[in-house]
Amino acid sequence: MSEKQTKAQAAEAAAIRRRWITLGEIVAVAALIISGLTFWNSYSERTASEAERAAEKAAAAEAEQDAAERSQTLLLRAHVIGGGTSLALAPADSGQVIQSQTLIFPKALGVGSIEAVIEPRIEARWIDEAVEEMDRSGSAGGDLRLPVAITTRFVSDGETYSDTTLYDVGYRLDNGILDTDVELIGLSRIERTQPSAAQARLDAIWKSRQ
Repeated sequence: MSEKQTKAQAAEAAAIRRRWITLGEIVAVAALIISGLTFWNSYSERTASEAERAAEKAAAAEAEQDAAERSQTLLLRAHVIGGGTSLALAPADSGQVIQSQTLIFPKALGVGSIEAVIEPRIEARWIDEAVEEMDRSGSAGGDLRLPVAITTRFVSDGETYSDTTLYDVGYRLDNGILDTDVELIGLSRIERTQPSAAQARLDAIWKSRQ
């Protein structure tokens, strides 16, 4: 074998080795890429799963908080009974039970607070007493309103809460032959307030309407 052939064979063998090295490098790089993609896919799935669990947990916590806030929020509804001689009061939420109530009136009317225990209600005679010093002329047949603050102690989900809210008591005046009767027609919510601020807020509303 000539020296020229030997060199050619050696060059060819070296070229083959280089091709195998290159192919090995490509396989190694491909394996590395596949490993990286697998890791990223696994990481992405894990991150997405954790985010989904976190979102579900946050939604559950928000729903629980909303339910707790609803159970502590009282809205009264009124039912006219006795042809307007009284308003029977009850929570709009049937899961709440009223224990007792305290009604206060604008201070300018000179009427003390009224306690309603066991039977939540507003009686026409209470309103009549509150407005007996007011000028009733020209009021017959029209709808009138009197702001009151009602502090209600109630039970919801086994817990006892207290709510102080300002309401307008709607009424009419029936000018009879002997006297003027108050006919209650309903209740309208004004705003919720703190017990310590109820009287001042009530007086301010009353004054603004005079």
